[in-house]
Amino acid sequence: MFTGIVEGLAKVQSISKAKKGADTEMLVSLGKMGRGLKVGDSVCINGTCLTVTKLSKGNAKFEMVAETMRRTSLGLVKPGDQVNIERSMKVGSRLEGHFVLGHVDGTATIEKVEKFPAETKIWLKLDNPELATALVEKGSVAVDGISLTVVDVDGDIFSISLIPHTLEITTLGIKSKGDKVNIETDVLSKYVAKSLPK
Repeated sequence: MFTGIVEGLAKVQSISKAKKGADTEMLVSLGKMGRGLKVGDSVCINGTCLTVTKLSKGNAKFEMVAETMRRTSLGLVKPGDQVNIERSMKVGSRLEGHFVLGHVDGTATIEKVEKFPAETKIWLKLDNPELATALVEKGSVAVDGISLTVVDVDGDIFSISLIPHTLEITTLGIKSKGDKVNIETDVLSKYVAKSLPK
């Protein structure tokens, strides 16, 4: 379980075909964010919950199955890219974003980035339009693992507004039109949408 409050950026060191079991292995340099991390722990990378399979000098290895590569934008990540990192939440700690499971529903494509003096507004188009049923204005959404408030919803297009701090400490500050991002809709709206008759 995560909160969508990104702790920082980390650099992808390598991506390779897994030797056995999983589809792909990714080595990420976590630096200080890796302190106290153990093999078997969960880490949210660009909104995707992954398990640490090996640790060495601040570097953590993660294995991904084919479903993860298909469902998320991690299949597009290259060595040298920056990724958002959040460690799993501790029992008793503050919940400052919203409940984020790290189970990505799908991806969206950035349609437009509007820069204003006090904020940046990003418009995104869902690659799977069915996800729009779980998006509501002023509701929560995780974009590349970042807990954000939905501003506008127009069919399969929605917008989010970002303060300068969010742009500075997350990958959304280096994203541009045409880039893919991971989307996890709010777990509460997801179950409500599922329960409604079609």
